[in-house]
Amino acid sequence: MLMPKNQNLNIERWDYRLTYAKEGRARYISHLDLMRTMQRAIKRARVPIWYTQGFNPHAYLMFPLALPLGTDSKVEILDIALTEDIPFDKVVDMLNSSMPEGLYFVSAARPVMKHTDIASAEYVIRAELDAPADSLLEKWQEFVSQEEITIEKRTKPKKGRKQGGVKLVDIKPHITVVSAQARENALMLTLRLPAGGEFNLNSSVVTDAFFAFAQTEPEQVCTERTKILAANGEEFA
Repeated sequence: MLMPKNQNLNIERWDYRLTYAKEGRARYISHLDLMRTMQRAIKRARVPIWYTQGFNPHAYLMFPLALPLGTDSKVEILDIALTEDIPFDKVVDMLNSSMPEGLYFVSAARPVMKHTDIASAEYVIRAELDAPADSLLEKWQEFVSQEEITIEKRTKPKKGRKQGGVKLVDIKPHITVVSAQARENALMLTLRLPAGGEFNLNSSVVTDAFFAFAQTEPEQVCTERTKILAANGEEFA
């Protein structure tokens, strides 16, 4: 009779909610590669990670919300469990000793909210132009004043079919404009968009739809996620 591989594992665990930054060149690391990078960094740092108790145990790492590729952030969340109760500051220092450029941990704490409490995220977007941004700000006001902002969204293929379809989705009800300003040759936007298990709206989907509407192409678009929010409007903790 086969015995479970985890029969001698330590069941006692301490949960940690880590806040980390992903910026610079690291913003182009895909979510899958990020998971692998974190696993390797934890192993190099010799952090006593807790392993799941299934038949094939694996290190417990949970990312509640993926970050869009190419987006900077200092508010990303990683949940881990350890087999020892280590002070928060020490866990951060241990992990940062083995992190690659552009990835680093900011803080650690005990989890307060559930992953399912995540409802939205805020983004600061800077679109740089080769001309004053005042006219583009007017275009933005026209854009968000439309009755509908419709995009095409690909659907998964139905059973027995190889290709999915395309459906039209109105994203206007999901866009909350916190602020919009023109600063010399840059359009500055702060948007709150849905995130989490129910519905996700990528900030690039909004900006792509806007620039198509404005019939212009910016020289550069820089995006940073600045907040992850629960349904009650509080920052996720």
